[in-house]
Amino acid sequence: MREKELRRSMSVFPIGTVMKLTDLSARQIRYYEEQDLIHPERSEGNRRMYSLNDIDTLLEIKDYLSDGLNMAGIKRVYEMKLSEEKAAKKKNQPLTDGDVRRILHDEMLAQGGFGQQSPFQSNSARL
Repeated sequence: MREKELRRSMSVFPIGTVMKLTDLSARQIRYYEEQDLIHPERSEGNRRMYSLNDIDTLLEIKDYLSDGLNMAGIKRVYEMKLSEEKAAKKKNQPLTDGDVRRILHDEMLAQGGFGQQSPFQSNSARL
């Protein structure tokens, strides 16, 4: 993680400061946490501590709501973002031996015509 990303992910803001920065109530902020949209850390005294990334997310949620998106839509947006991030991370990882074998196997079947259905084979035979 780069230094800038590390600083943005450090949980240093108490809920009172976040309320002032986002113009949200404590109840709204806790609700978005319950909906699994933000993930504040807890201090030793069990107080919620928020990062700059959490604040950015809260402001995005406010924007989505003002644009007319409901909570289900907002959750879907964040699920899609998360899956895109996972796919990007996976794309940057080298192929494993199993991946190479599977790709080679699929290619060999495709080249040999074994992956295609015979015109004489009925649909029930494939099941």
